[in-house]
Formats: sequence, structure tokens, C-alpha cells
Amino acid sequence: MSERRRQIVITVITGTCLAIAVYATQPKPSDAVHRATVLPDRIILSWTQDPATTQAVTWRTNTSVRQSFAQIAVAEDGPEFEQHATQVSATVVPIVSDLGKYHYHSAEFTGLTPKTTYAYRLGDGENWSAWNNFRTASTKAEPFSFVYFGDAQKQIRSHWSRLLRTAYSSAPHARFFMHGGDLIDRQGRDSNWGEWHEAAGWVNAVIPSLAVPGNHEYEHGVGRTIKQLSAFWQPQFQFPQNGPPGLEDTTYWLDYQGVRFIALNSNERIEEQTVWLEKVLEDNPHQWTIVMHHHPLYSVSVNSDNNAHLRKAWQPLYDKYGVDLVLQGHDHCYGRTNLRGYQDKSSGGGTVVSAGTVYVVSVSGPKMRRLGQDGFASSAEGIQLFQLITIDHDYLKYESRTAVGRLHDAFTLRKREGQTNELIESFAPGERTAAEPANFD
Repeated sequence: MSERRRQIVITVITGTCLAIAVYATQPKPSDAVHRATVLPDRIILSWTQDPATTQAVTWRTNTSVRQSFAQIAVAEDGPEFEQHATQVSATVVPIVSDLGKYHYHSAEFTGLTPKTTYAYRLGDGENWSAWNNFRTASTKAEPFSFVYFGDAQKQIRSHWSRLLRTAYSSAPHARFFMHGGDLIDRQGRDSNWGEWHEAAGWVNAVIPSLAVPGNHEYEHGVGRTIKQLSAFWQPQFQFPQNGPPGLEDTTYWLDYQGVRFIALNSNERIEEQTVWLEKVLEDNPHQWTIVMHHHPLYSVSVNSDNNAHLRKAWQPLYDKYGVDLVLQGHDHCYGRTNLRGYQDKSSGGGTVVSAGTVYVVSVSGPKMRRLGQDGFASSAEGIQLFQLITIDHDYLKYESRTAVGRLHDAFTLRKREGQTNELIESFAPGERTAAEPANFD
């Protein structure tokens, strides 16, 4: 257990309550549907350790549940597996939100067998969740798929839920979801997080999630002048605690079946993360490297600041260590580059032609902006999109699909010994789908 999580356990034992920043405005009557009950809700799988042998899970209840458990067994074709279930105790963290007090629970299953389907449930010994299945990863570089979502942010229940469910229907065997920040609009509003969990529903209980915070996960707390990370973030997401000190919950790396995934926090402390990033890239033993952060190195929307400070800090490392794909958000439209290297215009340097990195900016929610930047191989405005990405040995297959499942953009990266990746476009020029009418704000 990490020092940070050990401190949380101590907090629970001493009875000190975590405080969430509460907005001065009162919750709406309709927000009452997001209040906790005795039954586990907001169940979400994630990882803090090796996906081949561990699985972490968090959930929420009201404050009457003071002790909780997680049960697990190797899944079987029928219900008899329940007789063989083992039980682990959960950590309980008290929370105060604008909708009242409740408890967050977290547990971790360890010592699991790779490539095995398990069934688990959560509860207090009397009130239990449904049994849900998950599958552990392989210890080898075997093919798998995952789904990426850019900003969900607004109208989550009414619009983002549709896209997520289309993504699940398109890729029911995806091994995990990745969320590139701005999952919600107001970080201190319990109802915002309630809508996000409601939109995914039971899917989050069977497909693990990885996430990074966007600027909307950072806001001014009550009585504070410095922006702080949402107090909902750490209790509901259990991620690897291998990032720079103080950023463990938002900056981390995870290896999955021959791919190193790196999550960066583009909101703060960039220099510290840059030093850490180089070590993580330098020590990477895997064939593929995928990075996720919220703010894009190359912006695609109108009036964007283009984040030159991030580009200067991180892109030379992406070039040097051969990062294959960078997944980003923030701009509320879509842009995907060809293979692109770093260009330091301030010193007159040219593009690094040997670089083999593709940069993606995407949006999954209904908040839209207009396109304003050129230089992208594919771009669009007014379309909600998810990205389905498959790794299969020397190939990375990328698909960007709309809320109705229509293919909008696609390409393949092929690894070449001693050379940069080969980028193989799936569409001829002009073949991509046209944008639907946009909902600009």
C-alpha cells in the first residue's frame, strides 16, 4: 500500500473526514437522484499494480455502511462459483459533498492468475452488488483493444451516455477505457460525477478505466485562491502510485501486454513530470508506447493557445524515445496528425523527420468548438467521437467512430526494424465522413 493510501486509512481510523469543495449555489432538487444508499453504486474498476495479477475497484454507499468487503472467485459457466469465493476487507473513506455525507470504498484483489476471468461482488455482508466479471491480462505481448474518450464534460447523461454505449457495443471485448480529462464540468458538484457514473453504469464495473485530469477537474476550492484537484478524484480512481511525489494520482505508467501506457497531468508541475517522463521512457522494455494527457501539443480548435510550453517540454522526449501515439483532448473538436516531430521555431530548427509519433485530439461529449488550425491529416467539428485502438504485434490499428458507430477516420501504424513507423492511411483523400451540424457554445 502506498504512503498516500496508508494516510487515507489512518484518516478513516481516526474519524477525520475528508472535505470536498462545496459550491455556494445549492443543489437542484433533481440532484437528489445522485444521493447514496446502502447498496454499492458508482462501481469502477482500475489498477494500481500489474493488470495480469491484480485488480482494484472502488464504490460508494451512504454512511450507514461502516464496514465493507469485496468477494471474488474464478468465474464459471453456472452459479456454483459463489461457493468458492474468497473475501477481502475494503478501505472506507468518509466524504462530504454538496449532496451530503457518504462513504467511498476501495479494495484490491491480488495474487490473481493471468488470462483468467473472475467474478466479484461488493457489499457490507448483507447488502451486495450484482456479481460482475473481469478478465486479467496476459503476461505476454498478446493482441488487445482499448477505447479512448476525449472530453465528456457537459450534458453527460443526455448525450455522452449515447456515445459511450455505442463504443461498448462496437467493442464489447475492449480491455479498458481511457479518459483524457474533463470528464465533468464542475469538479465539486456531486451531480456532475453522478451523471458520469450513471452514463457508463455497469460497464465501468466490467471494463477497467484509466484517466487523467483536465482543467475542469481543477477549480478553486472554497476559501482558496489556488486551483486544486477535485476531491472526488482520488477516492473513486485507484491508479498506479509510481508518479512524481505529489502527483501520484494523476501521473503514472502502466504496462499492458507489450505496451507501456503513460498518463501525464498537463495542468501543473510540468518540469517535474518531464524529468520523471524521461526515466519512464528510457526504462521502457516494450515495443509500443502510448501517452495520454489533456492539453494538446498541437491544437486544432480556433483561438487555442497551442500549448507551446508542453510541446517544448515533452515532444523532444517523444521523438527521442519513439512514442507511437499521443491521445489528447481539451479543444472540443477532432484533429489527427501524420507522423510529426518537434519543431522549435524560436531557434529556427526544422521538423525532426525521423520522428514517428501520431497526435490525436478528440472530443466525446456534446460541447463543440470550431476548427481553427490546419496541418492535420484528418479534422472535424461538430462530431462526438470515440477511438478504438487495437495492438497486434507489429501493428497498431486506429479507428475513430461517431456516436452512431460510423467510421470517421482510420489508419494503421506498422513497426519497422531500425526505422520509424510506417503510417498506412485507411481513407483516400476526400473519403472521410462529413461533419454533422455542430452545437457550438
